[in-house]
Amino acid sequence: MNHPFAARATRPLALAGALAATLALTACGGGGTAGGNGEPSGPPQSGGTLRYGLSSAPTCSDPAQSATNQTIYVTRQIVDSLVDQDPESGALKPWLADTWTVSADAKSFTFHLKDGITFSDGTPLTADSVRKNFDSIVALGGAKAPLGASYLVGYTGSTVVDPRTVRVDFAAPNAQFLQATSTPQLGIQSDATVARPADDRCLGTNIGSGPFAYAEWKQNASATLAKRTGYTWGSTVFATQGEAHLDKIVFTVVPESGVRTGSLASGQLDAISDALPQDVSQIEAGSGRVQFTPNPGVPFGLQVNVTRGPLRDPAVRAALLPAINRKELVDTVLGPQFKTATSVLASKTPGYVDLSSRVKYDPDAAKKLLDQAGWVPGADGIRVKDGQRLAAGVIFSAVFAGNQAILELTQQQLKAVGFDLRLEPLSVAESNVRQNNKDFDFDYYNSTRADGDILRTTFAVDQRNLNARGPAEPLDSLLAQQLSATDPAARARIIGDAQSAVLDQGLWIPTVELSQAIGVGKGVAGVKFEASARLQFHDTWLQR
Repeated sequence: MNHPFAARATRPLALAGALAATLALTACGGGGTAGGNGEPSGPPQSGGTLRYGLSSAPTCSDPAQSATNQTIYVTRQIVDSLVDQDPESGALKPWLADTWTVSADAKSFTFHLKDGITFSDGTPLTADSVRKNFDSIVALGGAKAPLGASYLVGYTGSTVVDPRTVRVDFAAPNAQFLQATSTPQLGIQSDATVARPADDRCLGTNIGSGPFAYAEWKQNASATLAKRTGYTWGSTVFATQGEAHLDKIVFTVVPESGVRTGSLASGQLDAISDALPQDVSQIEAGSGRVQFTPNPGVPFGLQVNVTRGPLRDPAVRAALLPAINRKELVDTVLGPQFKTATSVLASKTPGYVDLSSRVKYDPDAAKKLLDQAGWVPGADGIRVKDGQRLAAGVIFSAVFAGNQAILELTQQQLKAVGFDLRLEPLSVAESNVRQNNKDFDFDYYNSTRADGDILRTTFAVDQRNLNARGPAEPLDSLLAQQLSATDPAARARIIGDAQSAVLDQGLWIPTVELSQAIGVGKGVAGVKFEASARLQFHDTWLQR
């Protein structure tokens, strides 16, 4: 799962709403930079150390095992991918591979690598390196590498055609795979790294071919990256080619939002994660700015365990969709750079279909559905049927600064229709255990990817299947069919149908779309978001 932020919101909802309103006066709509402060202009300058404040600790130094955004901000810098995805157009561009071909049945993908690529230990990156990486990810499996393993579903092996050409084969069509090769989870690491056991790959010794390399790793505290000298094989999406501009990046874990913001404003940090609405004025007072971009993928929402208590009733799941006032969630807790969720995919995701008419706030409709299903209001207002209260718990991690406040407000909204939502905050580790055991009623999270195949990895019965459901049509057929659709328009139509099918079965209750909001200091330029809204620091430079 992509759990993007770590600071927990502690301000009262009324105050959060006032601060969001303040942000509305200063933020330019749609994306980009909040406020009028621009970044330094002129040709990029080389040198210097960027000091970055993470809102939670990276979970593992291995890109293949990366899941949280704060982890990926670090691991993305040390590993290159076969292809890159243009964040504006969504088009796939050369990176490690300068050319590639896909078979007509989408079962075979052949990549021709650029010449002269090396890992940070000096060893060459070859077609056999690619083979060993993909083999190792399959061996890690879904427990250690859930995203990478899902991208390689049906993998039958890789064939080294020549030292710079590799063919990757699948037992069945896998149309999502080409885009998946742009993700850090399928980034290429050295032969020595991928030969290590899974846990050993989390200790900061990973060797990649990226523009930066690990210099130091202190679990739960910091990570230091140093520039690769001689780096000449960067993505064509990069603004400049050749070596990175920065000498070093020092990532420090700073969980408290106020401390991060104060450190940025005072010049102790150069950039920070999770700039909240209440932080904007302080950041701008120090001549900084807030950069933001919407995340593609599955928006924040409640994933429903359909085997638990009242949630087994389809009418209950259907009633939850109109019971939530998503606009109030955005206006009260977040701010104008966030959007309400209008489908099972975020609006930036290829294949997104606007289903806002199906997730429209209508508490009377929610009450009517519950009435018809025999759920009757009790003495305390919470509905009851056959002696069972209409109640369920939601597990979540405080990994996004707004999660706690959003769920508290959602709790109030659901109570108004007679549903008792219990909040169960957990650490990321505790949440992972509960997820893997399917020990929850609702699981609240989001997941980021710039491809509609994220519906398959989130909802397919043969993937993690956190809904704990059995096979159901037409959803499972649609999720399989999109893997066979090599025509983009046809694939988009199937993905659109799958979004409707998820809502039909009440498997996901969307709330809000995530936006990444990064506080950036006055002397920092070129902080870029890649296609999946994660940070890429190759083009970043410091005004000196």
